[in-house]
Amino acid sequence: MSDRRHFLKILGNAAAGGMLAARLPPLAAAPTSFASHRPPPSQRKFTSAAVDAQIARVKARIGDPKLAWMFGNCYPNTLDTTVELGTLEGKPDTFVITGDIDAMWLRDSSAQVNPYLPLAREDRALQRLFRGLIRRQAHCIRLDPYANAFLRDTHAPPLSWARQDETTMKPGVGERKWEVDSLCWPVRLAHAYWQATGDTEPFDEGWREAMRKVVQTFREQQRLHDRGPYRFLRSSDRPTETLALDGYGQPTRPNGMLHSMFRPSDDACLYPLFVPANLFAVAVLRRLAAMTRAIHHDDAFAAECTTLADEVERATHRDGRMRDEDGNEHWAYEVDGYGNRLFMDDANAPGLLSLPYLGCCAADDPLYRRTRERAWSRHNPYFFEGRAAAGIGGPHEGLRMIWPMSITMLALTSDDPARIVQCLRWLRDTDAGTGFMHEAFDQDDPLRYTRPWFAWANSLFGELMVKLADERPELLRQP
Repeated sequence: MSDRRHFLKILGNAAAGGMLAARLPPLAAAPTSFASHRPPPSQRKFTSAAVDAQIARVKARIGDPKLAWMFGNCYPNTLDTTVELGTLEGKPDTFVITGDIDAMWLRDSSAQVNPYLPLAREDRALQRLFRGLIRRQAHCIRLDPYANAFLRDTHAPPLSWARQDETTMKPGVGERKWEVDSLCWPVRLAHAYWQATGDTEPFDEGWREAMRKVVQTFREQQRLHDRGPYRFLRSSDRPTETLALDGYGQPTRPNGMLHSMFRPSDDACLYPLFVPANLFAVAVLRRLAAMTRAIHHDDAFAAECTTLADEVERATHRDGRMRDEDGNEHWAYEVDGYGNRLFMDDANAPGLLSLPYLGCCAADDPLYRRTRERAWSRHNPYFFEGRAAAGIGGPHEGLRMIWPMSITMLALTSDDPARIVQCLRWLRDTDAGTGFMHEAFDQDDPLRYTRPWFAWANSLFGELMVKLADERPELLRQP
């Protein structure tokens, strides 16, 4: 049975065979030179003078030549290769693919452009890009708030591996895996854009309708009175690709938390009350309430957002924690409301490691700190440590496979200089000579990696380097 993993393996083989040579550098154990791997200017999907100036500014602060080269490749990768500008419903439109999959995930597209937000106030081209993406995401949410991936052609059939799924598919939907965070990321992006620029132009009636859909869907997925309208079944030899119990997922005792059938990795949840996504939802509902009051003066909807945030927060803090062998409390990864709890972490965000990055808590919050140390240890079944690096992976690519995103996230949420420098060394030395981040690599052999063109991982690495250049430049000066 074909699925996303099978598709990516085929694509990876095609890339190695040269079919994507125009966009991907050849695999090598180490670079022979540090020539840029960006497409030629005439082949770039989008250009920004502010982004180019940022690249020059940050590279000048990086003492290690390979890290400087990788930053120059990775930071603009989303703009260079994944952005499609156009019009939709008579207004500017921006469609952002993930990289090697020609579809837009609400989560990925939001995360991919996040590093450019601080530059948008002074760059009109970036403002147009963000306005178009915010509108496109609102259109997608209005089309189907339960879908995770969408197609540029609003009349197109689903992605090849999703065409036989037993769920309610609509034209323009690429895949329909219900993930709470899929609705959180566009709210985070909209709020961050508004904060960065003060621009309210994209927050029109279409966007407001989409936000009402977000709150309605969250309410449905509290499942306080019934199982709600969403179900999903897929014929697959992988249990993480489908849901139990006729497509409604494992049983829960409703407690006020939101049910997420899939994780941000697109793998099925074991217990549907997914703690990191619930904490993320609380944070974005409060941001949505603030936007609604300030921009639209809609106190009623703002109060609805705040009330829901309060309910989810109480339930998650009450039922989403667990204790270690010494009696110390930390966050669980998933729970079911009956008292069953799962501890692990996955490299995708939201996860336990990324909670402060997403604004769910402070980085020095004691509960988070205990959770973080446990997640970055062998108490987490998806923490791997080998000759090449240490890091977190997940079921999506299996055992031994470390995701560079987890190493980047550890550095982004750390205040320990030695730990940050170690993360930079791991990231520098596990690119397999390509100059880019990958989805995952083998803990002992970074030449074994998945997804040579994964824009989110590239953007996140670029975001880390900008943050360090601004806040900890002394860490970048050393070779």
